[in-house]
This record gives sequence, structure tokens and C-alpha cells, in this order.
Amino acid sequence: MAKVIPGRQMAQIEGPFVVFIIGARINKWYAVHKWLPVLRSMGPMLQELYTNKELGFLDASFFMTGRGVSIVQYWRSYDQLEHYARGKANHLTAWKNFNRKARSGEAVGIYHETYMVENGAYESIYVNMPPTGMGRAGSLNPVGSGRESSRERAGLGGAGQGEPSPDLPTS
Repeated sequence: MAKVIPGRQMAQIEGPFVVFIIGARINKWYAVHKWLPVLRSMGPMLQELYTNKELGFLDASFFMTGRGVSIVQYWRSYDQLEHYARGKANHLTAWKNFNRKARSGEAVGIYHETYMVENGAYESIYVNMPPTGMGRAGSLNPVGSGRESSRERAGLGGAGQGEPSPDLPTS
């Protein structure tokens, strides 16, 4: 289990990066032969990514829903994400299998969203948390002066509109 870092931290990732969200939704529970292979295909791909950091993969977090799973991935660049999606054996095999099997019915759905994040165009806060999300993909640093509010951490200036910052009190 990851060690909790006491106090307020914020994530830092140098340069632009990509947030890629991918998920599968089980639409027909009884069609296990359709959705189970889709869910199982993520393990080998993620193992390959964690083993080969030169591919541009930074980290991933898993989220279970009532009907499936979503994975938030962090990548160094869109080009590296696309290169992996189109060129690596584990992904191509899973993609081909999904297209061949799952598209023949509605038993399982799959989605993805891709966000290109410019250098410094993000904000985060972690209070009494282990490294999580962007804080695990990049680095965690204590919240310092001038970074107390979400607006300040996002590089947008003070609390804005004359309103006080609703952020958590300092530790």
C-alpha cells in the first residue's frame, strides 16, 4: 500500500501531456463470452506499458463502475499514445478481437476520451493522500505560497470575482 503524504500536495508534470480515458461497459451480463475477453485484454496491455516506459506511458488508475471498468491513463504525448494504439501487438490483437467479436452485438460497449494538456494548464490538490492520478504520473510537491486556491494552482490568478477561495484550509 502506498504511503500517505501528510498535508497538502499538488501534482506537477513538466511539459505537455495527454490524459486518455478508456472504459468498457457490460450491457448484457449473460453474454460473458463477449465482455470477459474485452475486460481481460487490458491487463497484458498495461503490463506491457509499465514495462516499456520508453513508449511514453506515464501511469494509470482504475475505476470500477456498476457495469464495467474505466481506466485513466497519462501519456507523455498524443503521438506516443497513437503509435502504441496502432503499432503494438497486445493492443492491436485486443482491438481486432473487439472489432471481430463485440461489434457483432451489443453485449459490451467500449469508449475512450483523449485530452491534450498544455504545459501547466491543469490544477490538482491532494490532502493526506498517497501519490494518486497526476501525482503518481508526475511528481507531488507541497502547496506553497501563491498556490493556495484552485485558481492559483491553475495559473489563473487569485480567487477571482472578488470571492474568497473555497479551498481547504492549510495544514
